[in-house]
Amino acid sequence: MAIDIVPDTEHRGLVAALPARLRNYALLARFDRPIGWWLLFWPCAWGVLLAGGAPRWDLILWLLAGAIAMRGAGCVYNDVVDADLDRQVARTASRPVASGAVGKKAAWVWLLLLCAIGLVVLLQLRWQAQLVALGSIAPVAAYPFMKRITWWPQAWLGLVFSWGALVGWTELRDDNWMVLAALYAGAIAWVIGYDTIYALQDREDDALVGIRSSARAMGAHVRGGVAIFYAFAIALWVLAFWLLRPDWLSLVALAPAAAHLAWQVLTLDTDDGANPLARFRSNRFAGLLVALACWVVGNA
Repeated sequence: MAIDIVPDTEHRGLVAALPARLRNYALLARFDRPIGWWLLFWPCAWGVLLAGGAPRWDLILWLLAGAIAMRGAGCVYNDVVDADLDRQVARTASRPVASGAVGKKAAWVWLLLLCAIGLVVLLQLRWQAQLVALGSIAPVAAYPFMKRITWWPQAWLGLVFSWGALVGWTELRDDNWMVLAALYAGAIAWVIGYDTIYALQDREDDALVGIRSSARAMGAHVRGGVAIFYAFAIALWVLAFWLLRPDWLSLVALAPAAAHLAWQVLTLDTDDGANPLARFRSNRFAGLLVALACWVVGNA
C-alpha cells in the first residue's frame, strides 16, 4: 500500500521518484523533511565548536551522520507508539504506520537498521562521550508518552534534542561544566520555543483527540510565550560564552542569532498554518547562526 506524500515534505520530487515501497520507509524516517535532523545536529556542532573543536571536521561529520540516523530512528519509534493517535489527527493520519503502508514489525526492523548506523557513529567517540550518548536512550524512549501526561512535552523534547551538545563537548573536554550546562539549558529553551511554533499546526485536532502541547497550554499567549523562551535561550547562551571567555566583544557573536529569533516572534501568525511551519523551519538557519557564534568564541 503506497501513501501520499505529506503536504509539508521538502523534497517532493526526490521522494516521489523512489519506488513505492522504499518511499514509505523514507517517509517513515522523515528523510523528506531534513529540518528534524538539522535541529538535532546543531546542538552537537555547538558543543564541538564551543569546546574549541573547529579543526575536527571529521567529528562534526560523524555527528551529522548520527543525527540523520537517530532522528530517523526516533521518528520510526514515535510513529509505532503513536499509531492510534496519529490516525485521529488530519496532519498525521497518512503516516506510514498509522495508514498501514508499513506494518509494525517491518517498522521495528527499519528502526534497528537505523540504530545500527547510530552504533557505528557511537564507536567513533571516546568512551566518556559514548556513555553520555547512551544516556539519551531513556529520555528518547519516554518522549512519545509525554504528550499524554503533561502539557509540556516540548520541554521533554528539549532535553532530548539538545543532548548532542553534551556529547560534542564531552568528546573534547573534561572541564568547564558550567559552560556546558548553560549551553545545554539554552538549547532546551530554544527547542521549547520552536516546537511550540510547530505545535500550532495541530491545536484544533490535538484538542479533539486529547493530545497536550505547550501551544495549547499557552492559548492566546503563544507569541509572548515563545518570546520568553527565546529570550531565555539567548540569555543562557550569553552566560555560556561569558563563562568561557569573559569579554563583552565575544557576546556580539550572538547578535545575529538573537535578531533572527526576534524576527520569528515578530512575524509569527498563529492563525495561518503555513506561517508557523515556515518560522519553525527557519530554525535551521538560527542553529547555523549559533554555531558560527560558538566557533568565534570557542576558537578565539
